[in-house]
Amino acid sequence: MKKSKQAELISQMSDAEVQKSLYVTQFALLTISCLFGIFLFKDLSSFFAIFHASAYHLLLYGVGGGLAVVLVDLIFMRWLPAKYYDDGGINERLFANQSVAKIAAMAFIVAVSEEIFFRGILQTAFGLAAASLIFALIHVRYLSQWFLAINVILLSFWIGLIYEWTSSVTVTIVVHFIIDFLLGLVIRHKARQKALFNQEGIDDDHGPLS
Repeated sequence: MKKSKQAELISQMSDAEVQKSLYVTQFALLTISCLFGIFLFKDLSSFFAIFHASAYHLLLYGVGGGLAVVLVDLIFMRWLPAKYYDDGGINERLFANQSVAKIAAMAFIVAVSEEIFFRGILQTAFGLAAASLIFALIHVRYLSQWFLAINVILLSFWIGLIYEWTSSVTVTIVVHFIIDFLLGLVIRHKARQKALFNQEGIDDDHGPLS
């Protein structure tokens, strides 16, 4: 779908509908993961083994790996034109008008469902490269913009490498959650600043609001 068409479709949806679409997608990924998991893992203990994580790995690779991505993204956001991060308006619709708690909930659900599917299922079955490329293709809204396409591909391989190093989906869930949660807060903050700026502009033009 071209970005212009995607933006037009998103503009016709309410915030609640955009969020519902997100949750439906994540539920579908979890369902597919359960179906594939039946054939991929010999028993439940084998499946739950992929969630094992040491405190060291959680802190170094989970928290550290997530914060590193956010820091790099913030640097790029500071110096690159806003159009480089234009995904058709989906992220703004998802995060701009949400409470911190709702952003955390969305980030957690996405992190859990996508990491179980892409790392726990696909990477376990088909390897790092296949899982990472499929992850990028699933995030199709980023592929129409070259910078975002490179961004999501590198991010996918980075998280995939962390899974290779730790063999823990819990660690990659932490990475994914930190990235989505903190960048969601950034989007929320920018939206509030923009709204405040616009409001001040109105006040300057028309005097104080009654």
